[in-house]
Amino acid sequence: MHSDIQWIEAIAPDMVDMLSRRYLVLRTINWMAPVGRRLLAQTVGVSERTLRTETDTLRKLDLIMTNKSGMQVTQQGQDVLVGLSHFMDELMGIRQKERQLAQYFNIKRCIIVSGDSDRQLKVIGTMGEEVNQLLQQLLPEGHNIIAVMGGHTMEHVASHLTNKLGDKRDLLFVPARGGVGESVAIQANTIASQMAQHTGGKFRSLFVPEQVSERTYEPLLKEPSIQEVLAIIGQANVVVHSIGEAISMAHRRNMSEDQIKVLRSRDAIGEAFGYFFDKKGNVVYRIPRIGLQIGELAHREIILAVAGGASKAPAIGAYMKNIAPKQTCLITDEGAANLILKK
Repeated sequence: MHSDIQWIEAIAPDMVDMLSRRYLVLRTINWMAPVGRRLLAQTVGVSERTLRTETDTLRKLDLIMTNKSGMQVTQQGQDVLVGLSHFMDELMGIRQKERQLAQYFNIKRCIIVSGDSDRQLKVIGTMGEEVNQLLQQLLPEGHNIIAVMGGHTMEHVASHLTNKLGDKRDLLFVPARGGVGESVAIQANTIASQMAQHTGGKFRSLFVPEQVSERTYEPLLKEPSIQEVLAIIGQANVVVHSIGEAISMAHRRNMSEDQIKVLRSRDAIGEAFGYFFDKKGNVVYRIPRIGLQIGELAHREIILAVAGGASKAPAIGAYMKNIAPKQTCLITDEGAANLILKK
């Protein structure tokens, strides 16, 4: 059966091409504003002459404006982007890609947002908005314990949660694992605090080091304050986390050059929950950390994995294909999804 989009393409293919091109230009200006014509043409992948024609039209329609700094989208242009977003996602085949990716990974659901977060930082914010909407749909009323990981992506997710999530819900956010030692802004403790602040919920902190030796690990587990938070983490019905590229995560965690050499020698490509894995999903290195372990994820009702960018495609693919529990929902972007689906 033909979709509405297919009927439109059948009778007016030129109109579909024009709509797609103008929407892409308008969306890219919104992401990069203020932006000049040359950089915009390079990003969109069209000639400056073609771009000039489209931007002149968008300006006449009062969808963009230009000043000394460059082009930016007007409020009317913002309204058009929001109004057309779902239709354009269908037009550009994103919904079909979502179904393909979910089937390939054999997971519950996949959400793909337009763009590549490696190139457009605002795309991460869009993923955060999708997380907010998805939690709104999935979280049951009443008490919910949400275990969250740290990282730059999770920092953006936290900033896009809203107080609507707290309607008829008692939300408690906890760090999934200890992470004191990273930059404060991206520690799991900070992320849990920010999520609680934006949603009107509560949070608990887990103040333990990012990396601990076995000798230090055992005594810490006996501390009453740590045992209490670990018990709460153990009861979490929701887990929200990201997936990292192995070597980048190793540097972020200030791992030694010897440890990084080990990761390279074992072909590590990704990291999640302190576990480094290769392209087949085999764990090749593990950082001793206090908190939620990968093996415990299978018992969680709701799991959201949030990761995007073409550079993370191998890591996302390896984790989602070989490690992620079936009830995981992946929120990613076109940059990662397109590369994964090419395989």
